[in-house]
Amino acid sequence: MKPDPFLLGLIGAIVLATFLPCEGMGSVVFENLAIVVIAAMFFLQGARLSPGAIWKGMLHWRLHLLILICTFILFPLLGLAFYQALPGLLSPMLWTGIMFLCCLPSTVQSSIAFTSIAKGNIPAAVCAATLSNILGIFITPLLTGLVINKASAISSHQVLSIIFQLLVPFMAGQILQPWIGNWARRNRKLLSFTDRGSILIVVYTAFSHAVTGGLWHKLPLGELAKMSLLDFVLLLCVIVITTFISRILKFEKEDEIAIIFCGSKKTLASGIPMANVLFPPAHVGMIVLPLMVFHQIQLFVCTLIAQHFAKSFTENKNGHKP
Repeated sequence: MKPDPFLLGLIGAIVLATFLPCEGMGSVVFENLAIVVIAAMFFLQGARLSPGAIWKGMLHWRLHLLILICTFILFPLLGLAFYQALPGLLSPMLWTGIMFLCCLPSTVQSSIAFTSIAKGNIPAAVCAATLSNILGIFITPLLTGLVINKASAISSHQVLSIIFQLLVPFMAGQILQPWIGNWARRNRKLLSFTDRGSILIVVYTAFSHAVTGGLWHKLPLGELAKMSLLDFVLLLCVIVITTFISRILKFEKEDEIAIIFCGSKKTLASGIPMANVLFPPAHVGMIVLPLMVFHQIQLFVCTLIAQHFAKSFTENKNGHKP
């Protein structure tokens, strides 16, 4: 398995922020640049997604309801359960990061990609992941405030900031999709590069604030290892539960695959911009650290699961040949 270039880029952004953090006027420039590139990323996501595929997938309401329940109810309940059972396992800031992670919507690109690799229901995955992200713009800030018992800290101004930074560009992309959609899909690789580049800029900015606030003096390696293990256990629990529920409710295999991959993922692309709005700049780096680790774990684990499903599909198909 080759190293993921995006993972290497994330590590590079953290290393750069550690030794050369942006400060003063440079910090202001990067903060404004982060807002612009994230808005551009969501605009291009809206331009790429075909409304026809989205509407086709929306007809499968039972599947979408289950994915939303897993994303916005199951995850927070598991996070709270782990916190109640092991409150001293992590520092309060990392626990805040875990809770924030549990309140985020699903991913878009990787959920669809893994569903495709595993031979699952791709139109339903497109619709479920997109719906999760759109609803997450409203649900995540309110749910985060509720879960971490700081509802008063999540103001209407913060919710509006998220809407204007994420939802408005996405809807603008959808409106212009008939004119620029084909161009966006033809240049998917180039636009994927710009998407990931925008995340790297936001990560560098967030970690610069964290480093100047003493991040690495507050985070022992032992606590980083415990946080990573908790991320892995959290992901494993959700995958097992989504698989079990899908089979209990007698979903088709293609639908089960979409439920597993859309219901167990958490978005880095939307999560970091939301964290920038919801939390003080000096705390964002520490709070998004569980999300960044979870993102890499979910890519690795879901790659293995998708390959397993694809292999099983091929074997079953060949087994039925005369």
